[in-house]
Amino acid sequence: MEFLPQVIFLLLLSASGFFITKSILRIRRNILLGRDINRYDRPGERLKMMTLVALGQKKMFKRPLPAILHLFVYVGFIIINIEVLEIIIDGLFGTHRIFAPVFKGLYPSLINIFEFLAISVLVSCAIFLVRRNIIKVKRFDGEEMKRWPKLDANIILSIEIFLMICFLSMNTSDGILQTRGSEHYIATGDFFFTGFLKPLFNGLDNSELIFIERFGWWAHIIGILAFAMYVFTDSKHLHIFIAFPNTYFSKLDPAGRLSNMPEVTKEVKLMLNLPVDAGNDNAAPGRFGAKDVQDLTWKNLMEAYSCTECGRCTSQCPANLTGKKLSPRKIMMDTRDRLEEVGRNIEEKGKDHQDGKSLLGDYITVEEIMACTTCNACVEACPVNIDPVSIILQLRRFKIMEESQAPASWNGMFSNIENNFAPWKFSPSDRLNWVQKLNQ
Repeated sequence: MEFLPQVIFLLLLSASGFFITKSILRIRRNILLGRDINRYDRPGERLKMMTLVALGQKKMFKRPLPAILHLFVYVGFIIINIEVLEIIIDGLFGTHRIFAPVFKGLYPSLINIFEFLAISVLVSCAIFLVRRNIIKVKRFDGEEMKRWPKLDANIILSIEIFLMICFLSMNTSDGILQTRGSEHYIATGDFFFTGFLKPLFNGLDNSELIFIERFGWWAHIIGILAFAMYVFTDSKHLHIFIAFPNTYFSKLDPAGRLSNMPEVTKEVKLMLNLPVDAGNDNAAPGRFGAKDVQDLTWKNLMEAYSCTECGRCTSQCPANLTGKKLSPRKIMMDTRDRLEEVGRNIEEKGKDHQDGKSLLGDYITVEEIMACTTCNACVEACPVNIDPVSIILQLRRFKIMEESQAPASWNGMFSNIENNFAPWKFSPSDRLNWVQKLNQ
């Protein structure tokens, strides 16, 4: 019975580790369903991009207030979890504050930093809840933000508040037990912030304080393990981890530069008797554009998992602002939902199973993709460099090149480009007629 708490802790840690590993492998498999694209060049530029955007939160500060609040939560998440290492070691070996003798006089200062961040996280999360549910900031609303997405955000914020309350309660009762010379609670020095909470606990006897301290300890670590498992299931908070590789593999070319379709490039080269890539000259052309998630690139699919659902993209979209149905956030959420559905089909019915559904049609409508102006305002606004325009363009290409279903006004433009090498209906030979008028 002496080692029962350690055995229970080890079982919980192992179970969460198994579940998280399984979830990571599932997400990796789903992302690799996408088509290949080379994003391994220019490693120096990519590392700089990741450092500035993901680690440095550069694009968040275009809106200072939420950026500062988010920074507290972000830094708190990273720094406070250093303290989790001590909890894990204590849990495995039955020790208590094992780092205190190591850091000696520095230990209370470290705890004070953790407590400051814990209070900052608690206050920030409370403000975020008010902004979402009472003030009702417009960008948190929308057709795609009903039911689960709205509940998901509230669940995460509530869990973070609960974890911080557990952490602060644990330290407060621990501090009092230290001053009373209670066995097992070694003297580490005063904790500044929870020192203000001591009057709330001073009337309790030692057994009650030990119960609160133990409850806070177990609830804090179990909450963190549950939080980690939750994040890797079906939560937007997966961006905490995947934002780093997503920004590293960002598109480094100017946002407005459209990439050629390899299938079309190859056909044109063959038609003009130009050399094509080695080993690719006899391959049958693939599908033009994208109908389902497997037709997108692995980077598109990684971006779907990286979406924070913050709505900055939709709030900057000119089509959405003028009442069109398009929401770049919904494009990314639909892509992720469809990808998860395809992944479940593979697990349950095999990789060759066809469910008769597709991303275009069953999730994203033609009306949505045709409303896009390709201005890239959504790409510029995204705090983790997601590119919804790339997905929209690939869906459009499928609709036009595979199904020949372009708007009538577009067909006229396409015909002019084909015959006149320009979007206008004038012959190329008449293109410089305006110069003659200047000489008259």
